Amino acid sequence: MYWVCLAAIFAFSALSEWISRCGVMKAGPASFGGGIVQTVAYTVRAGLSYLIMLAVMSFNGGVFLAAMAGFGLGFMIFGSRAFKDTAGNHTHTDVQSHC
Repeated sequence: MYWVCLAAIFAFSALSEWISRCGVMKAGPASFGGGIVQTVAYTVRAGLSYLIMLAVMSFNGGVFLAAMAGFGLGFMIFGSRAFKDTAGNHTHTDVQSHC
C-alpha cells in the first residue's frame, strides 16, 4: 500500500506541473467561459499542490522523494526545452514557484 501512495504522490506532482504549463493557464482573449475554465484549472492545481504539501509534511523521506521526482519529471516533460522544438523559436521558459 505504501508504494501505491508513493505512486499517487508522484502522479499528482507531475499532474500539477502539467496543469501549470498547459494552454488553459495562459492568457487569451477575454471571455466568461475562458475565465471559468482558467479558474477551475487554477483551483485544481492549487488543491493538488496543497495535498502534496500536506503529504510531504508527514516528514517521510519516501514521500518527499516521490513528490520531488514527480515535480522534476513533470517539469522536464511539460516545461523544459528537452521535448520542445526550439529550432526557430527562441522563447524563454519561465520557472514557476509553488510557494
